[in-house]
Amino acid sequence: MSNSMGSSALSTPRFCNTGTFMRMPRINEVEDPDFVIFGVPFDTASSYRSGARFGPSAIRNISAMMKPNNVIMGVNILEELKGADYGDVNVTPGYILPTYEAIENELQPIVDAGIIPIGLGGDHSITLALMRAVAKKHGPLAMVHFDSHADINDEVFGQKYNHGTPFRRSLEEGIVDASKSIQVGMRGSLYDPNEHRIAEEELGYKLIPAHKMVDMGFDAVIEEIKARVGNHPVFLTFDIDFVDPAYAPGTGTPEVGGFTSRETLYMLRKLKDLNFVAFDVVEVAPAYDHGEITSYMAANICFEYISMLALKKKEARL
Repeated sequence: MSNSMGSSALSTPRFCNTGTFMRMPRINEVEDPDFVIFGVPFDTASSYRSGARFGPSAIRNISAMMKPNNVIMGVNILEELKGADYGDVNVTPGYILPTYEAIENELQPIVDAGIIPIGLGGDHSITLALMRAVAKKHGPLAMVHFDSHADINDEVFGQKYNHGTPFRRSLEEGIVDASKSIQVGMRGSLYDPNEHRIAEEELGYKLIPAHKMVDMGFDAVIEEIKARVGNHPVFLTFDIDFVDPAYAPGTGTPEVGGFTSRETLYMLRKLKDLNFVAFDVVEVAPAYDHGEITSYMAANICFEYISMLALKKKEARL
């Protein structure tokens, strides 16, 4: 990461490395961390509104509001775990392939050391590179995907790498096991009316759109997720536009008819028993935010991720 780089904007963009999550120390100040937070401030694969490059810094800034005790899960994350902020990947603005290479190269030592990575995006294109690094250690991953879009396009604007294509590329590259993966929360108008059918019948994912989630009830959705992934190594990827724009307006491609912040946190907490090996939260675009509520939602999602890890460690100790 850019800890070892100089401060020149020619080596690391000016919007990188502007703070740490929950005022955690940098990675070089913590020995053998259980997890690390890292930012990927890349947004030039977005198809409508850019600005998610500023997501990592916005999430870190508001995360100073977070306190270490998760009362619902019964854990103090800083007592149960050692964590650190690893700074930002040195992305190459406007160039996705060099950025992918940087993500993989900088994340691989973390994953290989058995440290759980928690990524802050950036647009959703970055998840493909994160998954590549994680899959090199764990093999094909189970994916739990919260989003309002399936992101399974073959091409967008004639390009294979875009924030609307990562979960088709991940299958083609063999880094995700579709039979162990599930996508939830999809909604809104579509170019292809068969997109959800394609996700399931052609690509092999399980997909539960938002309206069916409401019909089923959230507990039934959670049981579907658990049954789908089993004890397989899980990458949980969360696009902030899963949350209704009334609660998370600061994103590039908002979709109405989504979920409240309370409903979202309820569902995440119910996944605490899964075999998580990596997380990310993406598509926070603070220029479209109001009162930092989107960034704060993303920070709370990260807090729930960490709390799940802390609970596992606590239960193992007991």
